[in-house]
Amino acid sequence: MSGDHQTQINVFMSRVRAMNPNEPEFIQAVQEVADSIFPFMDDHPKYKDAKILERIVEPERTIIFRVPWVDDKGEIQVNRGYRVEFNSAIGPYKGGLRFHPTVNLSVLKFLGFEQTFKNSLTTLPMGGGKGGSDFDPKGKSDREVMAFCQSFMSELFRHIGSNTDVPAGDIGVGGREIGFMFGQYKRLRNEFTGVLTGKGPNWGGSLIRPEATGYGVVYFAQEMLATKGESFRGKTVVVSGSGNVAQYAIEKATELGAKVVTASDSSGYIYDVDGITAEKLAFLMALKNDKRGRIVEYARAFNCKFIPGKTPWSVKCDIAIPCATQNELNGEDAKALVANDCMVVAEGANMPSTPEAIAVFESNKLLFSPGKASNAGGVATSGLEMSQNSLRLSWTRDEVDQRLQGIMKSIHADCVQYGKEGDFVNYVKGANIAGFKKVADAMLDQGVV
Repeated sequence: MSGDHQTQINVFMSRVRAMNPNEPEFIQAVQEVADSIFPFMDDHPKYKDAKILERIVEPERTIIFRVPWVDDKGEIQVNRGYRVEFNSAIGPYKGGLRFHPTVNLSVLKFLGFEQTFKNSLTTLPMGGGKGGSDFDPKGKSDREVMAFCQSFMSELFRHIGSNTDVPAGDIGVGGREIGFMFGQYKRLRNEFTGVLTGKGPNWGGSLIRPEATGYGVVYFAQEMLATKGESFRGKTVVVSGSGNVAQYAIEKATELGAKVVTASDSSGYIYDVDGITAEKLAFLMALKNDKRGRIVEYARAFNCKFIPGKTPWSVKCDIAIPCATQNELNGEDAKALVANDCMVVAEGANMPSTPEAIAVFESNKLLFSPGKASNAGGVATSGLEMSQNSLRLSWTRDEVDQRLQGIMKSIHADCVQYGKEGDFVNYVKGANIAGFKKVADAMLDQGVV
């Protein structure tokens, strides 16, 4: 990068930091995009003249609200709710709701900002948004979760709609929470409409939606491997996380002939040298989805190693798929993966790799895909759910899966087109430019709004 580009980026980022103090996650996300986009804008000055990047980093609307509810002891609890409606240049706001104690404005702005580019990459007409609350569903009864969700939706319903803003699930928000929120929305608005995605398949949901993010990241990694004449067959895979994304990434990688040897949660990780088979995965799904138990119970059940308080990146592997949370994989972890001859790192979570980790991957020419590209399968299938709702029909499992595979191949092709650097593909650069260009062109067409 030239000194002039770096100077421009520094001036831009100084302004962003001043406007968004104490928001480290959001600043990190903007910095990564700015590093890719400024050189591109020098070659395409119309975007710079129209101040497109300055406008994209500012959300169109930010909503913060009180969420009071009553727990099982009859005590009143109060949480904070958010919806960041980031950009609607190419379609209604679209992005998940996260219920977790770490939720704050910085986290949701980073997620909404990333979502804008991710949704653009899918080729579907969806803008970017994100929302949620610092409410923690862990340890809560179904009645308490329902009480919270109904209170949350009693404010959120004013700001969303099938042609305005279509939320979905995220960490802490699964089928149970989506059901409770959809029921409250329907009750308040007296209409049955596709206002949320991730719905149950018997009331407007799409087949493959629960699997989509995990399947999608594996499909994307498959395309990355193909550029080197490789495939998943016979490869050892390390996965972090044990929630929805991790579960289905494990399932699909195993179907394609790989051996997945790890899974994790906030307490540590399991290392199963024999691989997580279909039978073991069924146990893991029941443990996490039904019992809401801890990963150590898997180690006890199958007599494998449990490493407390650690992440799995020191385990030797061919492919790494981080599926847990932001900034879980740091520079030292990246060096360990490189030292162990890892070929591919495909992000299943949102921004799980720190800037230091990404620098290590790129300097060693390791195939690395950012989450905005490789984990776009979830929102892509949410978009397909929206299409099915609008058409008042349901596609078969195979139809949705084929469309998902096609979308992931298309995203990979766009990343290659804009990220090719000699015989190396810089997927971060490719994803940022491809996602930016579609949104930026729409903003140019729509004037200063």
